[in-house]
Amino acid sequence: MIRTIPQIGDPVLRVPNRPVTPEELDSPEVQSLIDDMIETMRDAQGAGIAANQVGINLRICVVGVDANERYPYKPNLPLTVLINPIIEILGDDTYLNNEGCLSVPIRGDLPRYMNLKVVALDRLGMGIQQVYRGLSAGTVQHEVDHLDGKLITDRITDSRSLSTWENFRNHQYDQFVERIQPAIDATEPRMEPA
Repeated sequence: MIRTIPQIGDPVLRVPNRPVTPEELDSPEVQSLIDDMIETMRDAQGAGIAANQVGINLRICVVGVDANERYPYKPNLPLTVLINPIIEILGDDTYLNNEGCLSVPIRGDLPRYMNLKVVALDRLGMGIQQVYRGLSAGTVQHEVDHLDGKLITDRITDSRSLSTWENFRNHQYDQFVERIQPAIDATEPRMEPA
């Protein structure tokens, strides 16, 4: 089921999400929530979505990119469900990303770490560890920010970089893609198109 995505100003986006218990993860309600999150993310052409972006304050997020028209510069990223994720930053390397959000109708420049490790559970409760690099690392950081009650507006470093999606595409897109080419090249994991 496609769910409504709360927009900036909705208090559900500003509350740190609580961890999911093993009993909750096994429940049909949480498994349906995960299915709905995936369907909602794909319908909105997102690269990720957090549970509070469908109105539920649980530490669940989903990331995945598969030939996404909204983000044509992003390499494909395998669909991954992260339950109670904890990120560890690997090194000091950063890049200046220009991010949008399904809950915020503008984009802007903000720094993201280039490399990180995630420890989480998958939707079956199995432990996973994954290293993310480049744009995939940025996507995971964006979703974990949501789980912590943070939005891109909290991290944007220069208000002059703010733009609507349409104006970004018309006036900033080419320069942006050129600027982040090293992050695109470094992106892992990535999957090859089918």
